Amino acid sequence: MDRTESLLTAPAAGPPGTVPVPLKTRTGSDPRWARPALLGLLAATGLFYLWGLGASGWANAFYSAAVQAGSQNWTAFLYGSSDAANSITVDKTPASLWLMALSVRIFGLSSWSILVPQALLGVASVGVLYATVRRWYGPAAGLLAGAVLALTPVATLMFRFNNPDALLVFLLVAAAYATVRAVETASTRWIALTGVLVGFGFLTKMLQAFLVIPVFAGVYLLAAPTGLARRTRQLLLAGLAVVISAGWWVAIVELVPAGARPYVGGSQNNSILELTLGYNGLGRITGDEVGSVGGSGGRPGGGPFSGQAGLLRMFDTEVGGQISWLLPAALILLVAGLWLAGRAPRTDRTRAGLLLWGGWLLVTGLIFSFMSGIFHAYYTVALAPAVGALVGIGVTVLWRARSVSAPAGSASVGSPPVGSAPAGSVGPARAGSVVAAGAPVVAGRGRALVATLVLAGTLAVTAWWSWQLLGRTPDWHPWLRTAVLALGLTAAALLAALPLLPSPPSPDPAVIKEFVSGEGAPEDANSLVNSAGAGSAGSAGSAGSAGSAGSAGSAGTGSWAGRRVVRWAVPVLSVAGLAVALAGPAAYAMQTASTPHTGSIPSAGPSGAGGFGPGGRMPGGGNGQFPGGPGRGNGQFPGFPGGGGFPGFPGGQNSGGQNGGQDGGGQDGGFSGFPGGGQAPGAPGVTGQEGRGPDGRGQRGGGMGGLLDAREPSAEMTALLTADADDYTWVAATIGSNNASGYQLATGRPVMPIGGFNGSDPSPTLTEFQRYVADGRIHYFLGGGGFRANGGSNASAEIAAWVAGTFTATTVDGVTVYDLSSGKQG
Repeated sequence: MDRTESLLTAPAAGPPGTVPVPLKTRTGSDPRWARPALLGLLAATGLFYLWGLGASGWANAFYSAAVQAGSQNWTAFLYGSSDAANSITVDKTPASLWLMALSVRIFGLSSWSILVPQALLGVASVGVLYATVRRWYGPAAGLLAGAVLALTPVATLMFRFNNPDALLVFLLVAAAYATVRAVETASTRWIALTGVLVGFGFLTKMLQAFLVIPVFAGVYLLAAPTGLARRTRQLLLAGLAVVISAGWWVAIVELVPAGARPYVGGSQNNSILELTLGYNGLGRITGDEVGSVGGSGGRPGGGPFSGQAGLLRMFDTEVGGQISWLLPAALILLVAGLWLAGRAPRTDRTRAGLLLWGGWLLVTGLIFSFMSGIFHAYYTVALAPAVGALVGIGVTVLWRARSVSAPAGSASVGSPPVGSAPAGSVGPARAGSVVAAGAPVVAGRGRALVATLVLAGTLAVTAWWSWQLLGRTPDWHPWLRTAVLALGLTAAALLAALPLLPSPPSPDPAVIKEFVSGEGAPEDANSLVNSAGAGSAGSAGSAGSAGSAGSAGSAGTGSWAGRRVVRWAVPVLSVAGLAVALAGPAAYAMQTASTPHTGSIPSAGPSGAGGFGPGGRMPGGGNGQFPGGPGRGNGQFPGFPGGGGFPGFPGGQNSGGQNGGQDGGGQDGGFSGFPGGGQAPGAPGVTGQEGRGPDGRGQRGGGMGGLLDAREPSAEMTALLTADADDYTWVAATIGSNNASGYQLATGRPVMPIGGFNGSDPSPTLTEFQRYVADGRIHYFLGGGGFRANGGSNASAEIAAWVAGTFTATTVDGVTVYDLSSGKQG
């Protein structure tokens, strides 16, 4: 049976005069508008995420090159290699690459074949979030949750980009759905599926997927309707499912001899366990990430790519515009929802759902806030489903409570999802609905008044916070900021005043009794709505009886005009409140969708909104520069000399790289000790110059010496590299994965990324590289790339110095090129 409602037990008897919950429910018991609204939401989300998707070109070329490699070679597919010759892997587990690589195998290599699977994952995430929230709280809550997720700016960004976060979010939302299903019937199958999905989340983005494990396990242990011993055994089984679903790939990497597989990128000892626990694990929290360039090196406060660690990081100028639009609302509604749940039974679903999504938000959000290692604003997409769910649940629960207030602890184990009702009933988010809360419903004037005031206060806070966030981009549609604040505060004030207005007359109690017993005809719902207006059918009493705020009272209460005001005020305020709450994030999301994004550190919203701005620009201090710090001049990397931006970075000053392998002597705009600005010590130089990416944007020189963005080779360079390409394993080698990815994507041939992403991995060593050259496996060495890292190997610098001292340099399109074919022996 697909629906839990078909497994209901009889409702508990309530106090005299209360309305029992229908025992019988029908298949498809949602209101008629629910399915068309869902289809509309999914269609709009798909169009939104797919429109103009190809404008971003290769997006993050680091992953696009790995996708290309996986589409050409199954070994590269399995390990997530950066190149089809399997020299080194990306610095993540490879599950996110598998979907994109399969798409490229089917449809050929293009930005669309890479990015469409990501957009479809976004649509699927919205759909699964709707299904999860709807099961316990009704379709209105599910639709609101899905809409919030779809319109969160950072979600719009990442579901139109090729980082691993898109698949991670989908898997975690699906795991939440499995947890909800498991809690309903204490299902071993569903809780085991939760473990499998979280395990594949590990194969997508390693330990970040595990942040939800204590939350999911805790909710199941609390709320599953079975004995403690059985719950414990089931959770142990779910843990085993996590280990198996994640561990099979780890076991392959660890057990296969190092010479028979690619080097594990991001590690210093060619170990996936080291990568898991170090650079991509605990090191992200402590900041002690050997070989990284963006962490704090173990110092508190975060690194140059990470912003300032602390409790308010999610609200600061770099992160706030990405995720925090509805974050205050989510936190307020979480607290209010738990208060309404009160001292409910252990298995109460309202409380269980709030704990599930609230725990997800708090645990993940606090770790993001205080981690001292590498942190990027786009990581916060992992918070978007929880924010959406809490807003959808909280608004729905409080909206019902303002009309009907159930006594604390009244929900039963077998209660149906909140908001389920017979066919033809009004949806759960609309006043006048028949509320099926699984327990007797009594009027509660005090609780209803509090619920109304909390809703009004939440709307006011949301409008104010949107006003603050929009103020960070004062030149971007300044009218929107004023409109959101004015309309939001007005709607909040009117909502707070609703309890003071007269209520419409109540419907005939006989009609109510017949309808909620499951025997009423669908047309009865119309008479209920028309007569009850803003009042709740479930709280109607006899004429003249005291009702809760907003509930039906005496038939003669209030004037005809007052009743019409109430009837029209409720839907108008509902629409106005939702419009105000979603206006800011929707505007940022639309701007994000209309802007191409490339590079390793994309950011949502208009320029100046924080993060790295559209297309992946650096925040503050002018384009291409770090935020102001103790270094000389505004917006430079703290403590490093130089009067300009990074070479080749958007808006930064280009610095002429020196040919040859001398140490020191960094030019203005580069790091001291890095010849030509931004290269590894001793690396051959490259003259920074303007260029265009695959979509007509970007820089030929690549961001920050090739660290953050790919180089786009000219036609002359591409022709040089592809000549006699079949005679070599790698048509070229260069320092850094992003530096190599541009050449590889342009030529369709493997290019060796020396040192991996940061140029700091010992892959290959100087001895190994010399052997490759002697064997005639590498044709050219290309200058540029590399970066000063937080420790790590110096192999890339040693290789660059050896090449510069052994081979003759030429310049092709401003790039220093060494022909290594003369070094072939035998």
